[in-house]
Amino acid sequence: MAKVTISDLFKIKSKGEKFACLTAYDATFSHLISQCGIEVILVGDSLGNVIQGHKTTLQVTVESMAYHTACVTKVEPQSLVITDLPFMSYPHSDEAIKTAATMMRSGAEMVKVEGGQWLSSIIFDLVERGIPVCGHLGLTPQSFHMLGGYKVQGRNEAEAATILSDALSIQEAGASLLVLECVPETLASEISAKLKIPVIGIGAGPNTDGQVLVLHDMLGLTTNSPSFSKDFLRDTDSVTTAIKTFLNSVKNREFPEEDNWYS
Repeated sequence: MAKVTISDLFKIKSKGEKFACLTAYDATFSHLISQCGIEVILVGDSLGNVIQGHKTTLQVTVESMAYHTACVTKVEPQSLVITDLPFMSYPHSDEAIKTAATMMRSGAEMVKVEGGQWLSSIIFDLVERGIPVCGHLGLTPQSFHMLGGYKVQGRNEAEAATILSDALSIQEAGASLLVLECVPETLASEISAKLKIPVIGIGAGPNTDGQVLVLHDMLGLTTNSPSFSKDFLRDTDSVTTAIKTFLNSVKNREFPEEDNWYS
């Protein structure tokens, strides 16, 4: 597989095809995921849960994200590498630029931020300085206290309209990708169709351009995995086979299944 770029993801979307994304936090899994052909690696702040043992992502620091990004990129994966900016590390443009620069120096090729229209000016300032940005809407784990817990977002008309408006604002500000988490399948389908940029879904139905899962969830290594996930290791003979099965299931539109999304 040749090195995946943002342009490649736009081409996949334009062809009506699908791409896959998995989280990774270390060199070993980064190399394996890349070798299996997964197009995107996310160095997620989910490392706070699955690596560090925290109950939320709020305890994850800039230093931790930079360290794990360096581990992931040391092996020069062919996958596009996106890194989360952790909680409260991008409250305004100056801080966001500083944090994003740290991640890019650690090897990230794009940074991901959680939030809606309030981020537009920050995204614009990052992009203007040559830092590609991925947005994140729907269930935004860094804001779970404000959301009243880990709940599906966008089920009523007003919430759905806000999420759609936020998606358009993020695109207009210059974001290159958008993650939609735990929103109804119909809303995710509408947003994916209206946006020019690729949309990656997680618990958002089958009609987004890409699908992402936390690596430890898709390998069945976590207890109480979310309902939108699937244990791909259970019926296979190796981790490598499980990752390839995930990739093929996404591309062949076999994952997610109806049990893996919300209506």
